[in-house]
Amino acid sequence: MTSYLFTFRAPAGYTGTPDTFDAWCAWQARLGARLKDRGHRAVAAAALGAGPAETALGGYSVIRAASLDHAMTLARDCPMLAYGGTVEVGELDVNDQGFDKWLEAHLGESR
Repeated sequence: MTSYLFTFRAPAGYTGTPDTFDAWCAWQARLGARLKDRGHRAVAAAALGAGPAETALGGYSVIRAASLDHAMTLARDCPMLAYGGTVEVGELDVNDQGFDKWLEAHLGESR
């Protein structure tokens, strides 16, 4: 399975409540073993470059899915959508070996 990053973008003025916390917990429980990294809520955020002006980074999760379409299906049940936010989904390309080689060649660092 491939790993996918979900980034959650909260609408302006979004404030979590006990009900929204319950919704997030229930959604993550439904993801089950597909949830690789539950992620964390962002308490402060800033952005560079183009991005949705009406939202701010709210947090992230990393999940496992068979395809981008499958990841999108899993994201459709995200509570952030019910509160006017968005979920961005990106397939992760883990390239640690390539980066380690680059570090060693360019900076003399090895792990």
